Amino acid sequence: MGVGELDDYPWDAVAPYAARARRHPDGIVDLSIGSPIDPTPEVVRDALAAATDAHAYPQTVGTPALREAIAAWYARRRGVPGLSPDQVLPTIGSKEFVALLPTLLDLGPGDVVVHPRAAYPTYEVGARVAGAAPFAGDDPAEWPEGTRLVWVNSPGNPDGRVLDAAALGAARARARELGAILASDECYAELGWDAPWDAEAIPSVLDPRVTGGDLTGILSVYSLSKQSNLAGYRAAFAAGDQALIARLLTARKHLGLMLPAPVQHAMIAALGDDAHVAEQRERYRARRTVLRPALEAAGFRIDGSEAGLYLWATDGQDAWSGMGRLADLGILAGPGVFYGPFFPEHVRLSLTAADERIAAAADRLRAAG
Repeated sequence: MGVGELDDYPWDAVAPYAARARRHPDGIVDLSIGSPIDPTPEVVRDALAAATDAHAYPQTVGTPALREAIAAWYARRRGVPGLSPDQVLPTIGSKEFVALLPTLLDLGPGDVVVHPRAAYPTYEVGARVAGAAPFAGDDPAEWPEGTRLVWVNSPGNPDGRVLDAAALGAARARARELGAILASDECYAELGWDAPWDAEAIPSVLDPRVTGGDLTGILSVYSLSKQSNLAGYRAAFAAGDQALIARLLTARKHLGLMLPAPVQHAMIAALGDDAHVAEQRERYRARRTVLRPALEAAGFRIDGSEAGLYLWATDGQDAWSGMGRLADLGILAGPGVFYGPFFPEHVRLSLTAADERIAAAADRLRAAG
């Protein structure tokens, strides 16, 4: 199918609930989208400002300094030693990479793209735009013949599910059986909450415990939007199989998919500074500590949500009923049906709101409970 054949953007259906929530006397608490609201770290803004004399075209491959910074970050923060600069590639945010990957891999009719059952819609969109068939399945044993690309997402959006090294290893083994590429969307990996992820690093698909040191057919995708409040910068990257990275680089050169030079410079600063990541993680932890018990007091059950930026909640009713119930409290969530047909009773609530707004939502929920 072509891009022009895609359905209307699903978030348009939320507009009536947003209007309903805005009628609350104390105003709306918008927990729907998950766009960062906290300041971009000063160290990053300073680096961006210092690089504004960007008169030349940037390189699609990224500067040597950026590629080295990405490789060093994987070693330091993700437990993936030994990546070379030729095994990493900057991208213009992670969403465009997710959407374009099936096309850049020349997938088409007869090919299957696997994605999680609870899934960010862009995995399916990318498959359909390429003419491939999307397949929702979490169990590797269910992945069908004809699969050429497998997406895993850990921590998951919307459900906060974490795949440990054993689960990622099982995904790798099945992908190899099928002759498929395994791509892992890992954008929330710094945000682990429940044990063991409150103290233990969430594994990457490139972790030696998963790969045995062989990255053939494997890609990791990461974004700085959440951990560094850089959503507006569109700062992300992929890493893994060197031959795959080279193939994608060639395609991206032809398409002009170049990350702006000042953003590349800012990314180097962000990747080299762990202090601001710890500070942002603490902000989200504090908001989660306020919001989760208030939802439970109001009769919602929290499923998954062991990591990531969201609470995946249900009160046992239809998702749109839950949306309406929350909207009457001035709280806007995201309906679970946007993330696949398997969760018609869930809603997703983001932790990306100011502390005062999170506290207001908690007060309203406790009063309603």
